[in-house]
This record gives sequence, structure tokens and C-alpha cells, in this order.
Amino acid sequence: PFGEDGTVQGLFELADLPYVGSGVLASALAMDKAMAKVVLAQAGLPQAPYLVVHERAWGTEPERVAAEVAERLAYPVFTKPARLGSSIGITKVKAPDQLAGGLAAAFAHDAKALVEQGIAARELECGVLGNDAPEASVVGEVVPGREFYDFEAKYLDESLKLEIPAPVPDEVKARVRELSLRAFAALDCEGFARVDCFYEEATGRVLLNEVNTIPGFTPKSMFPMLWAASGLAYPDLVARLVDLAVERHAAR
Repeated sequence: PFGEDGTVQGLFELADLPYVGSGVLASALAMDKAMAKVVLAQAGLPQAPYLVVHERAWGTEPERVAAEVAERLAYPVFTKPARLGSSIGITKVKAPDQLAGGLAAAFAHDAKALVEQGIAARELECGVLGNDAPEASVVGEVVPGREFYDFEAKYLDESLKLEIPAPVPDEVKARVRELSLRAFAALDCEGFARVDCFYEEATGRVLLNEVNTIPGFTPKSMFPMLWAASGLAYPDLVARLVDLAVERHAAR
């Protein structure tokens, strides 16, 4: 919040300063996963089934909300804050009696939560770079050492593996790159983004998970590693991002 959600981007716009990454609208949309799903669905992009739950609705009508979750989704499901990053506040809810705890964890961070269908899938990620003519990187796979890719798995777990390129069929990689570019365009992103997808081996489906408009740059972060594997070294990547920011500012 305030760094990736369009707030500081609006400040830079007011100050007439070039800045790296997406503008106000794309930043706000991508941070609000519930709103992003609406826009991505309108663009015809495939996503896992989900439900948006507001804290006030859960507080006044928990039985109705629980019944709607049971009717529209199948356990296990995942609960998460709608407007947060780094997999904070996510819970894998394996049975109906755990739903209240999962939503409580999400509502500790946001008054709006998502309940998403759990699916047996591999997580594939792709980096997108550019303004008017964005390009997609090679595709990588996240292999968490934990049950799912939560905050601890991302930042604290030494057993996490990042496979670059992802060991999946070429047609799956092509589909991930295609969906990544389409999602980037649908949300009106600029500069850079990391797009996360699910690959369901049993059916061959590729589903869009989410778009991260300011991907991490830690030693474990996928985005710079994907571009390094695509032939763009870390210093050149940083320089390219600055060039794209200056280019956009000059055009405006």
C-alpha cells in the first residue's frame, strides 16, 4: 500500500516527475485483485472461480456468505486480502469450519477479501517489459517447499526453487507469454510487470492468477532472473526501466 497501489504514482504525476512502472489506474487496478479480475474477465482472460467477500457482509450474514462459498466453489479454497501483496494474509481453507479463520486473517489486512477456488496446478511466471510495444520474457516456474506459495515460502524458506526456463511443454510457455502480454494490455500497464499463471497439468489449461506491477528485486525475485535468462542482465534491466520511465514522461 502507498508504494504499488497508485498513490505515490499520483504524487509523481502531480510533481511532473518521471517514474518507473505503471501509472495511477493500472497500479490501483492491479493492487485491487477483485477489480483486476473484473477487467481481466472482460478482456476474455481465463481465471479460476472466485468470490468477493466484504467484511461488513461477513459480519452481518456469515451463514449466507458461507452458503454462497459452498454453492459456487469446492473446498479447498484460498482466502486472501483483496488489496495487499507478498502473499500476506493468505490462508488455505480445507473445510467449511475453517472459513471463518481464513476470512479473519484476510480481514486483518483489508475490509475486502477474495475467496478463490483451490486448484491442483503449477505456478508459472513471466516478466513483461515495455511501454507501447511490451515484450515477454522466458517463462519460469515457482516450486515452493511449503504447501503453497505464502509469505514464508517467498522470503524465508530456503527450500524454495525457481526453475528457469520452466520445465513445461513449449505450447504451455507460449500460452503463458500470450496471456501475460494480454493481461498487461488489459490493465493498461506500462514499464514492467510480472504476470503469474497456473498450469493445470491434468487438463492442459493455463489460468491467469494475477499481475504484479512492481515485482520484487531481491536475490530470490523471479523478475530480474527471468530477464537475465532472456539475455538482459540486471544492470541493463535497471537502465531499460529508467529509459522507459523517461520515454513515457517525455511523450506525455
